[in-house]
Amino acid sequence: MALRLANEAFERFSSPAPFVPLGSGFDLASFTGRLVEFSGWQGSARLTAAFGIVIEAQKKNEPVAWITLKSSSFYPPDAAASGVDLDRLVVVRVSAAPLAGRAADHLLRSAGFGLVVIDLPIEKRNEDRLPMPLLTRLLGLAQKNECALLVLTEKPIDQPSLSSLVSLRANAARVRHDDYFDLELRVLKDKRRGPGDHVPLEKCNGPAGVR
Repeated sequence: MALRLANEAFERFSSPAPFVPLGSGFDLASFTGRLVEFSGWQGSARLTAAFGIVIEAQKKNEPVAWITLKSSSFYPPDAAASGVDLDRLVVVRVSAAPLAGRAADHLLRSAGFGLVVIDLPIEKRNEDRLPMPLLTRLLGLAQKNECALLVLTEKPIDQPSLSSLVSLRANAARVRHDDYFDLELRVLKDKRRGPGDHVPLEKCNGPAGVR
């Protein structure tokens, strides 16, 4: 299968901080010890939203790991333009979703990471999913080792969350204006505060292919 590069990471406009939490619980500290899901479908900006958390973690000198499938990956130049330090980002590529979960298990057990991101494809078969026992173990390790566990999924808003274990799920979308995009997060599930928040983040430049 040919490698599909996900070209949806936006370059943020210059600002005092690459990612603005806006007091809405969308920061590394609020994600620590939780299973968080960023989903998106057409017009998705889940990679951009995830990179915001990656950048924040790197600024706090927290090691970050990004787990992705061999058939799909983010586009490194876009990530770098967004502010991600690629030299400090551990990238693990595997062939299937369950293997991504096992890789996350090893990383979390090491207690050496402040953020672990799992980038999953569209669920078409059971093989594309993370088994519940594995997710339960990952969540327990994230809580024990005070790590943020973020899973990215491709699905419409009306599709269920990755698991009942998901503590926070937000749909990440881009809203296009004449010469820029707004990155928006719509909270679909939040066990701490309840769903319904609509969190506009920051203005972004789109990558070259969507400008």
